[in-house]
Amino acid sequence: MGDEHRSGCPINLTLEVLGDKWSLLILRDMMFGRKRHFRELMRSEEGISSNILADRLKRLVEQGLLTKADDPTHKQKALYSLTEQGIELLPVLAQMAVWGRKYLPVSEELGIRAQVLDEGGPSLWEEFMSELREAHLTAPARQRSKSEAPSATARLQAAYEAVVAKRKKSSARRA
Repeated sequence: MGDEHRSGCPINLTLEVLGDKWSLLILRDMMFGRKRHFRELMRSEEGISSNILADRLKRLVEQGLLTKADDPTHKQKALYSLTEQGIELLPVLAQMAVWGRKYLPVSEELGIRAQVLDEGGPSLWEEFMSELREAHLTAPARQRSKSEAPSATARLQAAYEAVVAKRKKSSARRA
């Protein structure tokens, strides 16, 4: 990114980095969908094309929100990771999700994580960001005792899976 900005306004500058249609969705899929490879990100529900995905990933790396490295498990794959800057966008995404759930016709299945994030508030966001740091920044994983509550990642995934299971059960009864 050059030194040419429309203004020094923090909202404007943030939009210059994240204001396109796909960047936040890529970050969402990396945070909540645990997607780290190009092919996984291609499977976004919104149907991103490969050339747009390649361009956005390149820009997110250039902006310092992601890193790209060779995947040690597969010579021909790249592994994308969130940087600290990328991880610190979680509260922004959480607030967007909460707002969207409040004012827009979101599906129960795709809105459940927003509900859990809303109910958990900033303490859950901090816990989830710590887990993202462990996964993406190679910070040592903290060992959880059996008496501790499930991780933020596990709680978000369990809520999603419960809604999916309920929806399947409801569909099966109607059939």
